[in-house]
Amino acid sequence: MAESQSQARERKPEWLKIRLNTNENYQELKKMMRSKTLHTVCEEARCPNIFECWANRTATFMILGDICTRACRFCAVKTGLPTELDWQEPERVAEAVEQMGVRYAVVTSVARDDLKDGGAAIFAATIKAIRKRNPFTSVEVLIPDFMGNWDALKVVMDAKPDVLNHNIETVRRRSDRVRSKAKYDRSLELLKRAKEMQPQIPTKSSIMVGVGETFDEVVEAMQDLRAHDVDIVTIGQYLQPTKKHLKIDRYYTPDEFKQLREIGLSMGFSHVESGPLVRSSYHAHEQMASAQKKEEKMA
Repeated sequence: MAESQSQARERKPEWLKIRLNTNENYQELKKMMRSKTLHTVCEEARCPNIFECWANRTATFMILGDICTRACRFCAVKTGLPTELDWQEPERVAEAVEQMGVRYAVVTSVARDDLKDGGAAIFAATIKAIRKRNPFTSVEVLIPDFMGNWDALKVVMDAKPDVLNHNIETVRRRSDRVRSKAKYDRSLELLKRAKEMQPQIPTKSSIMVGVGETFDEVVEAMQDLRAHDVDIVTIGQYLQPTKKHLKIDRYYTPDEFKQLREIGLSMGFSHVESGPLVRSSYHAHEQMASAQKKEEKMA
């Protein structure tokens, strides 16, 4: 009986089936990333939306190399001691954005706890390089917590990204189990300080479900984000990258994701993206546009 229940738990439900689309845009984008020795979180984190996003010529650039100093139990990115710090990387990202004709660029990174500023200077340089080459392109950054180095956060905020994104990933009770070195309250403080530094810049965070939390705990995490003035939240289903990673506790249904979206909007978030395959940067441009439209109505 226990074995059959385990097999049922591992079988993906119908709503999580992904349609593969490897058209010319996908192939061209993959070739470009390799030619410029760039990394994307789409590939490194095995994002389920890579085929859809790359087919539409959108990608989330991952700077500061492809080796992370942390070993979060949900993440497929390689872990180890990074050796590279490439100051030409921001310019190569900007060139790729230009060649792709991107109007909304998302930039994230591995955690670089080996660097004094956690890589903040490279983030700032990347924002500036993209803007110089692509003045009409919006830039969203998805940053690590910089180990609570608020001077490093200020370096990023002073570069004025269009959206500042930092993920709490899970609920308070499960945070230490799911994340490595990151602290739930430190993440909340980062989001609060970012808003205090640049009140006009929207802040954003993400929660993945199915890692042992309860529905009510997800709602509580959303309340925590709103209490720290976060504008946008994304909620998606955790999918186990390999057998070595954290097991899936359960699959949330589309109705549950819809319910979480409605609850989030009632809390006052400018935008809530909630669905089985939603990831932090999925439909990021639409998220910002929707949030701006709601803010304008409320003004």
